[in-house]
Amino acid sequence: MIDHLDHLVLTASDPEATTHFYTQVLGMHLETFGNGRLAFRFGNQKINLHVRGREFEPRAHLPVPGALDLCFIASQPLEAVIAHLQRMNWPVVEGPVMRTGATGPIRSIYVRDPDLNLIEISEPAP
Repeated sequence: MIDHLDHLVLTASDPEATTHFYTQVLGMHLETFGNGRLAFRFGNQKINLHVRGREFEPRAHLPVPGALDLCFIASQPLEAVIAHLQRMNWPVVEGPVMRTGATGPIRSIYVRDPDLNLIEISEPAP
């Protein structure tokens, strides 16, 4: 019945810091849609941005910053991702470690976004 994820919604407390993280640190593309709403596009998916206290309806029952745990598959080797994060002075909180992804083994690192959401960045394991 379900084929793929189209988008998800991220609630942030500081939209400028969140925009910096998802565009400059993770390399997603900023997109404006609707009546000035913001989203971060990557591949065929996007993350829509809600700001705490100014969420769009309908919305999650309890939209709170810092409640997400997301895993992204990198478009480049994990070593290049780690080097980029070091250049951006963005700390890796764990990894590289082996994990199990949706399609098999992955090698992952973990960072936190400005609202302390846990962001896993991975590559398929050999």
